[in-house]
Amino acid sequence: MSIISEPKNATTNAVGLGRADYKGANSTLCQGCGHNSISSQIVAACFELNIIPENIVKFSGIGCSSKSPTYFLNRSFGFNGLHGRMPSLALGALFADTSLKGLGVSGDGDTASIGMGQFKHLARRNMHMVYIVENNGVYGLTKGQFSATAEDGLILKKQGTNQYLPVDICMEALVTNASFVARGFAGDPKQLKNLLKAAFSHDGLSVLDIISPCVTFHNKENSFHSYQWGKEHEVQLHDITFVPAREEITIEDFEPGSTKEVTMHDGSLVVLKKLDKDYDPTNRYEALRVLEESAKNNTMVTGLLYVDPEAKTLFDRYKMPSKALNRLTPEEIRPSEDSLKMINEMLFLM
Repeated sequence: MSIISEPKNATTNAVGLGRADYKGANSTLCQGCGHNSISSQIVAACFELNIIPENIVKFSGIGCSSKSPTYFLNRSFGFNGLHGRMPSLALGALFADTSLKGLGVSGDGDTASIGMGQFKHLARRNMHMVYIVENNGVYGLTKGQFSATAEDGLILKKQGTNQYLPVDICMEALVTNASFVARGFAGDPKQLKNLLKAAFSHDGLSVLDIISPCVTFHNKENSFHSYQWGKEHEVQLHDITFVPAREEITIEDFEPGSTKEVTMHDGSLVVLKKLDKDYDPTNRYEALRVLEESAKNNTMVTGLLYVDPEAKTLFDRYKMPSKALNRLTPEEIRPSEDSLKMINEMLFLM
């Protein structure tokens, strides 16, 4: 399926911005770092989705991954918080202004270790943001210690042998009832860009666990987090194509029954082309089974694992206004006389 919109080589998008408007500072990460590839695809996805950078607010914690927001969307506001505390920072900021879309960038240490509790509670609240975990299995900023996602038995030159089973971030997101869960690979830019587009269009928390090889401290060719292993062991659930809402589209090489369309909240579509299995991304139990099967077969399954476009967000539960809280007038904030009377009567009955 292809999209008819702007020419592929268009210098500006539908909101009059060029790709340079979505870039950031030059990266200071190691050459070849998977995080740089992710940053490039965030730039591409936001440009193609015609997102206005000022409508996105970036959040991060501590680690190599948390430096990444500097390298994209330099026109967006950003907050760099304490280690593992990015979710609560994001929740407070986005609750104050529901018109903004949040983009959190974390790492396997920032999320799966010190920040696990905050991550789980953000997921269960279904906050309106994209949550990216740049997962490389090591603490690269502190010289390559094993992280919570490092595989059991992994041997690194300066750290010895890892004795513990890994945390599966997608599995943790699923059992916490996250409404959008996907896994990507920094070495697969086409799939990654489409996953990012779908994530930005989801109304709720979009969790993307992206395997992002560390070329300095975790570059063993037989490691789950290496480029070579990823290329050889990646198993895609489907070919994924993101189709924006209200765009004219043409269908090429269409065969009945070969695709599944998942409608996002804004009317856009995620089109999944089946490969070796008939996979339903709206079935959470199937997603858990696929992840468990992948671990047993020593493969890295990638793609959109689970999505629930109808899940209530935190804003829905609190009936938040579309207008930012800090822009409400005193008249809009002040309870009506009838409301105060009802509250007083309820207190009296208690």
